[in-house]
Amino acid sequence: MRVDPVPSFGISFYYTLWFSGCPSCPILQLKPMNYQTAQDYAAPTLPTILLVEDFDDTRLMMKMWLVKNGYRVIEAETGAEAINIAQRELPDLIIMDVMMPGMNGLDATQRIREYQALRRTPIVAVSAYGADEYRSLAIDAGCNEYVSTPFDPNALAELIKHLISEKESSGINALPSDLEN
Repeated sequence: MRVDPVPSFGISFYYTLWFSGCPSCPILQLKPMNYQTAQDYAAPTLPTILLVEDFDDTRLMMKMWLVKNGYRVIEAETGAEAINIAQRELPDLIIMDVMMPGMNGLDATQRIREYQALRRTPIVAVSAYGADEYRSLAIDAGCNEYVSTPFDPNALAELIKHLISEKESSGINALPSDLEN
């Protein structure tokens, strides 16, 4: 093995592997690659979901399920916290609990929709109330969809994939024309 410093890039490593039965016969020689940086090998970016839920146990369970399904999860416990985090992080999707102390999820959704950069972010309202009246209130507040608990995990997974892919196919959250005001 040989190690050579390379200015502005780091270190080059050279290896020669020898077959044990023939010390003078190399079986593999690795040649240096083109210089590449760690950014050249960046991991794919996971879609980000903002999970808004005031109950710790429910939030933890949902977070573990979302991470297992390949999402980066950021969390908020209150409507006000959700607004601040959504503005800062610009998530790909928001899962919003409807009933929370202080600012409820529907009020937080309306406030989130006031920001140009978040107008196209899908928001899924989640609540134990299954009545059509609550679904209608959630849609009127600006949610894209309403899911009552308990929910079918496979159906929710498909809904999330659909909403994120629909958003991606329409472009980023904010169009240049949206940023002018």
